[in-house]
Amino acid sequence: MNGPLFSQDHTSEPLAESSDTPPDESSVPKYIFVTGGVVSSLGKGITASSLGRLLKARGLKVVNQKLDPYINVDPGTMNPFQHGEVFVTDDGGETDLDLGHYERFTGENLRRTSNVTSGSVYLSVIQKERRGDYLGDTVQVIPHITNEIKERIRRVASPEVDVVITEVGGTVGDIESLPFLEAIRQYGNEVGRDNVLFVHVTLVPYIATSEELKTKPTQHSVAELRSKGIHPDMIIVRSDRDIDESSRRKISLFCDVEERAVIAAPDARDIYEVPLVLHEGGLDDVVCDRLGLVTGPPNLEAWQAMVDKALAATEEVTVGIVGKYVELPDAYLSVAEALRHGAAAHGVKLDLRWIPSDELTGLLADSYLEDLDGVVVPGGFGYRGVEGKIQAIRFARENQVPYLGLCLGLQCAVIEFARGVLGHPEANSTEFDPSTPHPVIDLMSSQEDVEDMGGTMRLGLYAAKLAEGSIVRSLYDEELVYERHRHRWEVNNSYRQDLESAGMRLSGLSPDDNLVEYVELVDHPYFVATQAHPEFRSRPDNPHPLFAGLIGAAERKRRSRPVIVIDETEGANR
Repeated sequence: MNGPLFSQDHTSEPLAESSDTPPDESSVPKYIFVTGGVVSSLGKGITASSLGRLLKARGLKVVNQKLDPYINVDPGTMNPFQHGEVFVTDDGGETDLDLGHYERFTGENLRRTSNVTSGSVYLSVIQKERRGDYLGDTVQVIPHITNEIKERIRRVASPEVDVVITEVGGTVGDIESLPFLEAIRQYGNEVGRDNVLFVHVTLVPYIATSEELKTKPTQHSVAELRSKGIHPDMIIVRSDRDIDESSRRKISLFCDVEERAVIAAPDARDIYEVPLVLHEGGLDDVVCDRLGLVTGPPNLEAWQAMVDKALAATEEVTVGIVGKYVELPDAYLSVAEALRHGAAAHGVKLDLRWIPSDELTGLLADSYLEDLDGVVVPGGFGYRGVEGKIQAIRFARENQVPYLGLCLGLQCAVIEFARGVLGHPEANSTEFDPSTPHPVIDLMSSQEDVEDMGGTMRLGLYAAKLAEGSIVRSLYDEELVYERHRHRWEVNNSYRQDLESAGMRLSGLSPDDNLVEYVELVDHPYFVATQAHPEFRSRPDNPHPLFAGLIGAAERKRRSRPVIVIDETEGANR
């Protein structure tokens, strides 16, 4: 079948009406709410992810959640330059990129319920009001919006979950965050303060002129949070250097937080080192004590070994990501992280090059690519930059440079092959040229008459069967694999025979053989592309095989380069 493994309904599931009656405390999991202050991008997502890893290492079942204040229903239509990548869950949720951090750190596959936006909350409340669900009540932020938010928090708290970690996006003081802060304040009262922990992430800047760490921004941020009725139990202090004891004592005193609950989080050498740094600072010990979680010490040996191996690497491989959003690396965050996972697994350092596809045209195109050990073309929508991506793929094909294509990267690979090998210079996708005489990439027939293009997208987890003897079969070591998708156009089945006859192997198909899921080149050291987004399922301690395979091939490419030795006595190369 071609269908996804999960429902692709893009509307929110019906929510039960919120009740003011507290639930039975014996069935209540523990809740941790992570807020942030002073400035954005402090690392609330990494903090929440690291805490999830530490608690999971103690044997607890953890689920992470993100509350986002923006009015969009989901980030699916948002510009990647503004928001970064859209992370896709198994059930087809288009979500905030922080869910990618949660999954990579905890190893847990999340659902669309782990991402809640103001837009989805207000949409659901308005739909209920239109249906008459509120029986004529005047609909207000309190209690209707806050009740809806609380219900979304309850939805992820299944009976087998021990701890729910919910990050509140934005910073304390943002007007759009107020309903979320009020909702979590109410939630703490409803489930009992013994079941709730408030963690505040804040900045302690270093002022070079006075050579001092300044705690005043943290004090003001905590005062602002307390004005909303939330008293933080812990403060995670972000800085570019270690926090001295006097600063921690000052924060403890002025913010009315136990001194051992002021946890320093200086910049780490690697983001996957952050759980180890926070554990060293006592984060998980304080959390377990405060919430009454009885566990043994965390088992972090494998995680420590993974981080040590990554930090010890000296040999480099250079891989270029060719895309149109490279000015904002967060637009390809999961791709970059998956490459780092593969590099760490091979014990090499990743020299990541961000190559703007717009500039890969004309005679100078190859100059951007000539020293690369590997090339990745990630997913995307729209025509801008496509020709540059095709040029990068041509270079990789002709020069035996390892290549990995993701989603649009597969489609561009098929277009390039049709042009350069099949001899169809006008071959294209109907997304970019509806009148192309050779539509090697096209909509499925069932999609052509659909007016709402959102209804034609393949979103979420789909199965594919891999051909015996193929590169992808050897990498996965499985015949049937499952990957997340987010795309609309497909390989045109009318060209499948021509492509295979010319040397492009269709190495993975949908279970009913109707859709091409993977392609590879027969006479190439590593030229693999997939319609899926395998980057979403890569983990630092379990790298995705396609990315590990690319790094392995890139490492071999680097080692095969001729070594040029300068004879300084003669000034000549030899």
